[in-house]
Amino acid sequence: MVYETFDAGTRSAPATTPSIDRRRPLRCHLQTMRRLGLPLLLALCGSTAAQPSTPAAHADAAAGAAQASQRTEESRMWMTVGERRFAITLADTEAARAFVALLPLALDMEELNGNEKHGELPKALPTDASRPGTIRNGDLLLWGSRTAVVFYQTFDSPYSYTRVGRLDDPSGLARGLGRGDVRVVFSKN
Repeated sequence: MVYETFDAGTRSAPATTPSIDRRRPLRCHLQTMRRLGLPLLLALCGSTAAQPSTPAAHADAAAGAAQASQRTEESRMWMTVGERRFAITLADTEAARAFVALLPLALDMEELNGNEKHGELPKALPTDASRPGTIRNGDLLLWGSRTAVVFYQTFDSPYSYTRVGRLDDPSGLARGLGRGDVRVVFSKN
């Protein structure tokens, strides 16, 4: 704890250089630290004292990691264009779940406006359209209920779409999709 020195006999302001009052016992400093949130700080830093180190705790941690890995796999699919493969993280939407139910799926996608490829789905999917404002390179969206759209440029748009997912790394997407129409394969693995 830092204290300022002040001489009550003078009319000057407290010293601007803080000093530590070494006369106060360590216990008082620790109490002040606790009051200022030391337990929270230790918890945020991952103190081993706050976490049990039993075999059951390790098993719980391993099970949690396995579940997180499974959730990651469940929320991911792949898009292949020629020899290039892109990972897609799925949105938490009914449309995304319905899209995954169609996999594996090969779509002949047409070029449009120099910023997207679009293809007709075999059946209509649930929609929850909204105006994203800005479309991002790597967005996989649903226009209407049957048109899948992969965007390979970032731009502003007044149109409404339902989110399906987003490419994890869209670098090279424009080159991979090429200038014309293209066959795109979506798969779960």
